[in-house]
Amino acid sequence: MAEVNEKVQNHAEEDFATLLEEYDTGKSRDEVVTGKVIALKDGEVFIDVGRKSEGILDAAEVSDEQGNPQVNVGDDIKVAIIGSRGGRPVVSYKKALKKEKVKAFIDSYDENAENVYDVKILSFNKGGFVCANADDVEFFMPRSQSALKNPNGAVGKNFKVKIIKVDRDEQSIVVSRKKLLDEDRKASKEAIEKVIATEGIIEGVVKKITTYGMFVDVGGVDGLVHYSEISYKGPVNPSSLYKEGDKVPVKVIKYDNDKKHLSLSIKEAMPDPWNEIKDSLEVGDTIRVKVSNIEPYGAFVDLGNDIEGFLHISEISWDKNIKNPKDFISEGEELDVEVVEINPSERRLRVSLKNLLTKPFDEFVAKHKVGDVLKGSVTTITNFGAFVRIDGVEGLLHNEDASWDRGEKCKNLFKVGDEIEVKIIKIDKDTQKISLNHKELGDSPISDYAKSHNQGDVVKGKIRDIKEFGIFVELGGGIDALIRKEDLGNVSVDSLKVGDEIEAAIAFIDEKKNRIRLSVRRLAHQKEREALNEINSNDDEKQSLGDLIKDQLNK
Repeated sequence: MAEVNEKVQNHAEEDFATLLEEYDTGKSRDEVVTGKVIALKDGEVFIDVGRKSEGILDAAEVSDEQGNPQVNVGDDIKVAIIGSRGGRPVVSYKKALKKEKVKAFIDSYDENAENVYDVKILSFNKGGFVCANADDVEFFMPRSQSALKNPNGAVGKNFKVKIIKVDRDEQSIVVSRKKLLDEDRKASKEAIEKVIATEGIIEGVVKKITTYGMFVDVGGVDGLVHYSEISYKGPVNPSSLYKEGDKVPVKVIKYDNDKKHLSLSIKEAMPDPWNEIKDSLEVGDTIRVKVSNIEPYGAFVDLGNDIEGFLHISEISWDKNIKNPKDFISEGEELDVEVVEINPSERRLRVSLKNLLTKPFDEFVAKHKVGDVLKGSVTTITNFGAFVRIDGVEGLLHNEDASWDRGEKCKNLFKVGDEIEVKIIKIDKDTQKISLNHKELGDSPISDYAKSHNQGDVVKGKIRDIKEFGIFVELGGGIDALIRKEDLGNVSVDSLKVGDEIEAAIAFIDEKKNRIRLSVRRLAHQKEREALNEINSNDDEKQSLGDLIKDQLNK
């Protein structure tokens, strides 16, 4: 039965193709007649169609799904004569139904109506395409009117077409996709010309929102509003401000004739807020803003009039170690800030939060003075020392102020995060710098040395360094002493070398400044006095004073 159905269908399609090919010459042979069933035999229905021979109808055309014929001998039935076989007419019931539908469509056809239909391509031949609308009315679309590059790929697909010819005599309907496209292009061109000729503001409707902007319908033409053309704030996320279907004011800013690309702008259709503030806002003004977006490098703040300012991370807090703006501010928070830069021509506005906050240095100076001993946390260690944070400010602890041992450095003594005790030794208000000292909080080696040595004591040490102004002598225990050049007496600097042992008297010990001065000349004077004292106390000696002094000096 399936083979019979396929055979009848193919045969019907071939004849329909013939009909279409003959359409232009008016030689259509399809004819719809009312016949009478006279016999059913071997899968065929024999019908009297008023010809010399009975017409032959494939029984599959009038059978149910189980293959049972739905007509009986004596029934009247409409059929279309679609050809002949062995001198007998070949008829089609289905073709007759289709022709009836076409006839009914043509009878009700209104030439003044729009006559645009959605159709599905059923098949194609060398002349064109057979297609049908939603009511299964078949149309013919000549290939030249299809505007389709791939005929095979079009079968089964739906397209919009327009009726271009109705032949009531031949009961045929010709449609065109090309004409509809041409009309659409013409209408689109006219609409675009009208839109781009408009210099003022146009009302559009948001049709589609994307990550890079949104498409807006203006008078039947779609234009793109790039996300940078939505707001004077700069690039924004369109979906955060609009939704599909919203009406928006736009202005035409460009049309690319080659790409047929229409560019629109919402912000150009709005008053420029920069014109409003350029004469009313100055550097130093305090304004109220709302944090709209936070980035690792700072935050964008909304002035409330479609203008955004930028709050750099360095302008959020006096804390130089700020790592993330979110540790200090949050999105949606309202802040008072100071305008630090305004440039309407470049649409740039920078603000500062810290300028309205009390400087930690001022607070520190109000609470502390030189000589105060405080606890702080090591924040940074460098080759020259360490920075210590105390009450929101940082002071410098230089290497030479960290330890009494001149060879030690902060990087060997501390690590970042250590809490240490320090003494304020200098506060420079002009440069806002604080100098700290750690070593003075403990006894210096010289303080310990002074407990067992006094001025005038004779000591020995090794020469560590020789300078133009004198020599440095190691006394042991990490203690250095200085013998100035004028205190060397009769000893020549040129006769000395590093590592030599030298004897001298202690000239003075300064525990506060951690200094010891020695003198060879003083040692000589001390020896002279000792010699004189010895002479004065020895009455039994008969030597002259000069001889005694000479002997002592020789010793």
